[in-house]
Amino acid sequence: MTSGRQDGVKTVRVVLTAQALRGLGYGVAAVQLGAILRLDGLSSAEVGLLLAAVLAGSLVSSLVLARWGDRLGRRRLYTALYAALACCGLVIAIGTPLWLLAVVAMTGALSVEVIESGPFTTLEQVMLAGTGQPQRQVVRGFGLYNAVAAVAGTAGALLGALPADRRLLGGVLLAVGAAGALLAARLPATVEAPAMRPGLARPRILTRSRGAVARLAGLFALDSLAGGFVVQAYLGYWLVLRHGATTQTIGLTFAAVGALQTASLLAAPMVADRVGLLRTMVFTHLPSNVLLAAIPFAPTLPGAIALLLARACLSQMDVPTRQAYVMALVPADERTAAAAITNTARYLTRPAGPALAGLLQPLGLALPFLIAGTAKIGYDLALWRMFRTVQLPTEREEPP
Repeated sequence: MTSGRQDGVKTVRVVLTAQALRGLGYGVAAVQLGAILRLDGLSSAEVGLLLAAVLAGSLVSSLVLARWGDRLGRRRLYTALYAALACCGLVIAIGTPLWLLAVVAMTGALSVEVIESGPFTTLEQVMLAGTGQPQRQVVRGFGLYNAVAAVAGTAGALLGALPADRRLLGGVLLAVGAAGALLAARLPATVEAPAMRPGLARPRILTRSRGAVARLAGLFALDSLAGGFVVQAYLGYWLVLRHGATTQTIGLTFAAVGALQTASLLAAPMVADRVGLLRTMVFTHLPSNVLLAAIPFAPTLPGAIALLLARACLSQMDVPTRQAYVMALVPADERTAAAAITNTARYLTRPAGPALAGLLQPLGLALPFLIAGTAKIGYDLALWRMFRTVQLPTEREEPP
């Protein structure tokens, strides 16, 4: 095995292990953080301030990565993010004032979702794409990467079901941060951006891929906003309100949804290997969105659950293929910026979805589903129209 291939395998192992650890920590945080803040007697405004700090931190850190990530060093920034996550855990464990936790959260290391789209994801996408493997292997790596996050996040959520305890949450995040920093130190030097030639001025954030990345960011922002209308919390609320579902039924349904989504993440690379990245993104996403729009018209609870499960078989197949597509579309020296910009676009718009769904719900229980499904179908059609004639560099280089 050549040195470059060994470095690539090592990078994949480190990233997948780090992703598993972080998914576990974020799964615990997704369940416990809100309960801990409530036990501390924080007002709604204070909780909102903290969550806003987390979101703002992800935005700021992603913009820093887009502008200076390759210059400062990917390994260095990856290590620093895990150190910041350890600091978040320490602050939570010892129960410091809210303002200090808000300041630490501004690093972007904390997340309000089990599977985040923040700075960690940006760096990991770039490192996985730069292993020197054939595109087929890269896409498989992205499928496994997302499946690991889903499984680890579920395990973390189960752990978080224990009584709310700041020492539990803080201790888990501290341990994950410390272990992640140690793993980051094992990354090979080949994960860094290509060196600039002496005497050449550093280019702008994006040059050759600026137009394509801007179009993708706009489309991804639309898709993420639409997805925010039907987050799992709203789906659970709707199942209770519309069909009188019990929490046991909802829990079992969501567990089955998670299992099917994990399977679809692993299956997506095999589909992409046969039909291509863009076709997999569009033609698995389209039927899943038709199913989404049909859910509120199911006359019975079993019918609604059947539609949810059918959608789960397809709805996540675009995730690893989307990540691989962005990395394949742009030049190697612009991958960090492209990943940061496209991930930030998704992260920015998603929180508006649940708020709008809550405002629209009195006008009709079906409205959030219809808006989400219609917008997502529009995203799929626009994506196909804009990029169907674009040939990826790997498609030009590799034989059919």
